[in-house]
Amino acid sequence: MLRLLLLRHAKSDWPDGVDDHERPLAERGRRASPLMARYMAGEGLIPDLALVSTARRTQETWELLRPVIGDDTRWREEPRIYEAPARVILDVVRTAEPGIGTLLVVGHNPGLHDAALRLAGSGRESDLTRLRQKYPTAGLAVIDFTAARWSELADQSGELERFVTPRTIGHG
Repeated sequence: MLRLLLLRHAKSDWPDGVDDHERPLAERGRRASPLMARYMAGEGLIPDLALVSTARRTQETWELLRPVIGDDTRWREEPRIYEAPARVILDVVRTAEPGIGTLLVVGHNPGLHDAALRLAGSGRESDLTRLRQKYPTAGLAVIDFTAARWSELADQSGELERFVTPRTIGHG
C-alpha cells in the first residue's frame, strides 16, 4: 500500500513589494505548522520522503514540521511543485522512487486541491465533502492506494483516509 500526504503550506503573509515566491508565513501560519506537525507525529503520519516547493512559505512550513515529525526524514526541494497544476503535481508523485511507502508533498492551491480531488475516489463522505468545498492553508489530505508503484496511480484510485485542518483538529 502507498500513502500520499498532501499538505498545503500554512497561512502566508502578503508584504508590500515582495514577490509571490518569497512570501513568508504569517503569524497564524507559524502557529499552525507545529500544530499540524504534532498531529502528524501523533497519528504516525511520517513520510519516507517529503517533496517541498521552492517557495519561501512552503520551505518555512516544512522547517517548522521537520523537528517534530523527524529531522532524519528525507526531503528535497521540488521546483516543479511551485504554483503547479494538478497534472504536474501528479507527474511528480508518479516518479517517486520504489521503496517510498509514504510520500509527503508540501505545496500550493489550486493544484494541490485539484490533485487531491482527482485521486480520491472513495473515503468517508464527511471528509470528501469538506475536501470538495475548500482546501484551507495547513490542510492535510491523506490518500491511500492499493497500487504497488507510484507510477500506477490513476485518477479516482485512492481512498481519502482523512482530511484535516488546524480547525478540524481543534486549534484553528
